[in-house]
Amino acid sequence: MVNSISSCVKTIINRTPFINEMLIQDVISYSNLAKNIHKKVEAMYCYPVNNSAIVMAIRRYADDLRKSDKFNHKGKIDYEISMKTNIYDVNFVRNYQVVNNLALLYDKVKPGKGDFLNLSVGSHEVSLAVSEKFRSEVDELIKNEEILHTKENMVAITISFSGDFLKTPGILYMATRKLAWENINLTEIVSTMNELTFVIEKEDSIKALDVLQSFFDEEI
Repeated sequence: MVNSISSCVKTIINRTPFINEMLIQDVISYSNLAKNIHKKVEAMYCYPVNNSAIVMAIRRYADDLRKSDKFNHKGKIDYEISMKTNIYDVNFVRNYQVVNNLALLYDKVKPGKGDFLNLSVGSHEVSLAVSEKFRSEVDELIKNEEILHTKENMVAITISFSGDFLKTPGILYMATRKLAWENINLTEIVSTMNELTFVIEKEDSIKALDVLQSFFDEEI
């Protein structure tokens, strides 16, 4: 099947998420973008292409992106944002015994008293984010494990949803996109049925909180 100019432009733009975002925000010149991707479009299209045709394709795709950038609400969504500081984040190679040992933490960590604990078990790795006051216990439990990564003094920002959250697709994508646009790196993303948690660097925490608060106030 021969590519159209529009499909070539769409493919090239989709390879660069920040260009995609700038088109949605309408903060990029279509003409300058067309000149920038001209050679790539011609290489993909396999024929010479007029720059005005690329501009038109960009304009149409930008319109489509903006139309699809809003949530299709089916009901009211309520949310609360909370932040926990002093988080110890560690990742290590999974084995059966260490997962069983880490279960001991659930008897010590008290979320009702402000403690934080998240344990994510993958096929080959284990990710643990926990209040730093439990670091000594964690280090003892994993002292013989193959550690992949550790970070201290992290912050966990949690959005708790109620209402018709499950009927509103795209919230995770939109929230992470907003954070990426602000150059905020996400160390961990934890998602449950009604909660979404980002573990980030302390220096990014205030900015991230502002970004998420603005996003949910404006979009939901």
